[in-house]
Amino acid sequence: MRPARALIDLAALRHNYRLARTRHGGRALAVVKANAYGHGALRCAQTLAAEADGFAVACLEEALALRAGGIAQPILLLEGVFEVTELEQVVQHDLWLVVHHEAQLRMIETTALAARLHVWLKVNSGMNRAGFVDAAVAAAWLRLQASGKVAAITLMTHFAQADEPQLSTTLEQIERFDRAAHGLSGAHSLANSAAILGWPQAHRDWARPGILLYGADPMPGENNGLQPVMSLLSSVMAVRDIAPGEALGYGARYVATRRTRVGLVAMGYADGYPRAVPDGTPVAIDGQASRIIGRVSMDMLTVDLSALPDAGIGSQVELWGREVAINRVAAAAGTIAYELLCNVKRVSLSYLD
Repeated sequence: MRPARALIDLAALRHNYRLARTRHGGRALAVVKANAYGHGALRCAQTLAAEADGFAVACLEEALALRAGGIAQPILLLEGVFEVTELEQVVQHDLWLVVHHEAQLRMIETTALAARLHVWLKVNSGMNRAGFVDAAVAAAWLRLQASGKVAAITLMTHFAQADEPQLSTTLEQIERFDRAAHGLSGAHSLANSAAILGWPQAHRDWARPGILLYGADPMPGENNGLQPVMSLLSSVMAVRDIAPGEALGYGARYVATRRTRVGLVAMGYADGYPRAVPDGTPVAIDGQASRIIGRVSMDMLTVDLSALPDAGIGSQVELWGREVAINRVAAAAGTIAYELLCNVKRVSLSYLD
């Protein structure tokens, strides 16, 4: 079988959830949307089920998959519902939902429901993507209360630049949220992963850890004690030498300046490893530092074995994980760790506990 795989460390996942809950205080919804950022949503939720206060997903279908797999904790739909018919399933499966625009509010007001809802009312505090603004927050809160269809309202917001601690934007968003929420009863949820780690002013009743659960530190410095959960692994499948002046791979991007021992690795952009990485992007081979040379192709990539005389066919290659921080690979590719993790596909997921 092809050796490309993603090894998921479930003990590291539990460690990161506990760290988030301790750093924030209060309760924490583990965000497992997008198949738990590529890690396997059901398996990750089952791993955290004994201690998580609840889970958050993007949409109804993600929540139903967790319920079908035996997850009984609260599950929040971060995008809310898209059609009025979904409200029946929200009630049937005891789900929580975000309300972030007028049409969703009207759905609740105009639909007969068999049970009252737990609504998370979203405040647009400056990200300007979703949510009610300023005085419209209180108006929406009053309409939800008046509908008689809501058991509890949690007020929430989302930060645009919490991962940039040198900026004042997050403090400004907190202040705007507090003004909008003033006098309205209900729990508060402000902190995403970066705010859990870097903005104690945002620590309220509920945290929503996402990327930090999976060990990719959203804050500069990467010194928050997170443990990487996914190790993207493969093996060297062939070895060849190329002479000075010879080119390697598509586009002849890499040209050897000395005799170079090249390892061919079963991993490519069809597996989710980014094609955009340049020569020199770090990898680890049998635990030793090495680098990508040549352009990543669909199914294969090439690494420099010149300084590793003992490496050869069968040598393990870590593309990211405990030895190669995923943030380094993301930076090399000009993207973020979130995208790399969510793009992992075709490779098998194996779980270590």
